[in-house]
Amino acid sequence: MEIDEYQNNLHMRLQISFILFIGIFSIVALNSCRDSRIHEQREMGEVFKKYGISDACFILRDHSHDEVYLYNKVRCLERFSPASTFKIFNSLVALETAVAPDEQLIIKWDSVVRDRPELNKDMNMREAFKWSNVSYYQELARRIGKDYMQHYIDTAQYGNRYIGNQIDAFWLNDSLQISADEQVGLIRRLYFDELPFSERSQRIVRSMMTVEESDQHKIYYKTGTKAVNDSLLCWVVGYAENIVNVQEPEKSMNKSSVRSYPYFFAMNFTVPNDAHKDWFAIRMQVLRALLNQVAFTNR
Repeated sequence: MEIDEYQNNLHMRLQISFILFIGIFSIVALNSCRDSRIHEQREMGEVFKKYGISDACFILRDHSHDEVYLYNKVRCLERFSPASTFKIFNSLVALETAVAPDEQLIIKWDSVVRDRPELNKDMNMREAFKWSNVSYYQELARRIGKDYMQHYIDTAQYGNRYIGNQIDAFWLNDSLQISADEQVGLIRRLYFDELPFSERSQRIVRSMMTVEESDQHKIYYKTGTKAVNDSLLCWVVGYAENIVNVQEPEKSMNKSSVRSYPYFFAMNFTVPNDAHKDWFAIRMQVLRALLNQVAFTNR
């Protein structure tokens, strides 16, 4: 009797051990699978090096294949001031609170003459977004107010969520900070209408993002630049769509459908504040080169 009881107990312990082993193995296998979908691309450093950029990061999420490609993982996770990339979020809050009934809201020029002539005029939100008009968006933030702004930043879990006491400068003075990795998450949610804003607000903001189009792809983005002592922090945040003609087997031989495959990206780098270099043009050249490496390929 004791032997039978011992054997039953042993059998039960073996079954429990086997179940625990399978469970642990499954967890390890799942984590390994997730890790295998993150690809560190050291060769991207050559693209930055070509343009004299040594302190940079780039992260791209391929939604269709559930894969992430990145350069400089440590910097991808480091938070910086969002600078003018915050205009994406500022626009969403303005639309959602009806501070801006739509993207045609005109804010009068404050009569301060600036170096860029295109800023010295009355402007609507679509124009202000395109020309990255800081004074327009500062006035927009003042009209929104600290309470509403903080509410939406908290709800969307934007970066470190700290805006301080300057409602018209927190995205410029290092109070609010966000990482490239977090920017990619924000843009992905914007693309799929998953942010805590109405579908209408998100659709309008997507339409306002700068668009580059060809038969093969589309690019939507917002840039940002911030002077830090003798250096410049440069951002590009957005998404790209790879346009592919797919033959539909159920249709006739000469018919195909167009499909879009989205990629969400964020890039930032710090460079010397050299007035002789057009960093806006350079960062776009870098972005295109990186997208050509990992997105606009026959994968």
